[in-house]
Amino acid sequence: MSGAIPAHVLTGFLGSGKTTLLRHVLTSPGFSDCAVLINEFGEIGLDHHLIADVRGDVVLMQSGCVCCTIRGDLAESIRDLYARRERGELRFSCVILETTGLADPMPILATIMHEPQIRHHFRLGNVIATVDGVNGAAQLDAQPESLRQAAAADRIVVTKADLAEPAELDALEARLARLNPTARRWRSAAPQFAIAARPKDSVRAIALPPADLLIGQDAFAAESRATEIGDWASAERDRRDHLHAEDSSRHDRIHAFTIAFDGDVDWNAFAVWFTLLLHAHGADVLRVKGLLRVSGAPGPVVVNAVQHLVHAPFHLEAWPPDWHESRLVFIVRDLGQAAIKRSFAALQSAIAGLALSA
Repeated sequence: MSGAIPAHVLTGFLGSGKTTLLRHVLTSPGFSDCAVLINEFGEIGLDHHLIADVRGDVVLMQSGCVCCTIRGDLAESIRDLYARRERGELRFSCVILETTGLADPMPILATIMHEPQIRHHFRLGNVIATVDGVNGAAQLDAQPESLRQAAAADRIVVTKADLAEPAELDALEARLARLNPTARRWRSAAPQFAIAARPKDSVRAIALPPADLLIGQDAFAAESRATEIGDWASAERDRRDHLHAEDSSRHDRIHAFTIAFDGDVDWNAFAVWFTLLLHAHGADVLRVKGLLRVSGAPGPVVVNAVQHLVHAPFHLEAWPPDWHESRLVFIVRDLGQAAIKRSFAALQSAIAGLALSA
C-alpha cells in the first residue's frame, strides 16, 4: 500500500468551482507530475496558455502535468494510464480523477478500491469536494448527489464566500460540519481563500491553500498519518463540544453521529461485527472513520471505510493529544444511530460475558 500511486477524487456539484481548484493544483510548484483523468477537456476549462502540447487524448501542460480523457469505462482508463506509465510514455506520481457535477463519487471510490488490477498499483488518496457558498444549501436540500459528494469528502472547499451572505455561509458551514465532521474545510473567495477549520474559529484571509494540503497529505501517506488523524480527532471533538446531538441535520437523510467508548476493544470481534454491519447496511453507511483502542497496542488502530469498502487498518505509534478513548464517526443515510449503538453495545456485552465465563 505504501508504494501505491495515490488516486485523489475531485468532486462537487455543477458550478461549484472545481475548475478553479483543479487549475490551482495543476499549476502549483511541486505537483508537476500529476495525471488528471477527466470526462471531457472542456469540463475543466484548461486555459490555453497552460497547455504545452496535445497528443490525441492526452494534454501535456507546461507545468509537466498530464491530462487524459476517460474513454468509456473508468477502470479501463485507469489501467490504460498505468500501462502508458510502464511503457515510459507518461510520467506521474499521483492521479486526480475529476467527476462530473452530477456524479455520485461512491462508484469511483469502489473502482479504485475494489478492482483487482487497479488496487494493486493505486490507492485511494483524498476525496476533495467543492460546495457552492451561494447555492450550496439549496443543492444539499434538492440534490442527493450534492449530499453524497460532501459526505464522502476528506477535504471540503466552500466556494464563492465573497458572494454569500455571512449568516447563510455560517449556516452552510455548520451544516457541513454536522454532515461530515472529520473533513478539513476551507472557504474560498476570489482571489483568496479564507480558512475556517472549526466552527468556533474566526475566519482569516490567507493565500490559496497549498496543493500539499489538498492532495499532498492524506491518511494513508506515511509521512502525514499522524497529522491527518490528529485533525480528525480535533474536528470531531470540537463538533461534540459545540453542537448538540439533537441538531444533527435532522432534515437530511444523510447525517453523522459518533460512538465513543472506554476500555480495550477485541479486534477480532470488532472485525466480525463491522463486516456484518457493512454487509447488511453498507449502501447506507457512507463513511466510517475512527480510532480503536486495541489490547496490546501502544497507539490506536485507524478504521476507515466507504460503504462496503474498508481500507486496510493501520496502527499509529501514539494517540493524538488528549485522546485515549475509542471513537467511531459514522456518516449514514436513513439509518438510526440508536440501532447501531445498541448493536455495538450488544457486542461489548457478549465479549464481557465470554470473558467472565472463561
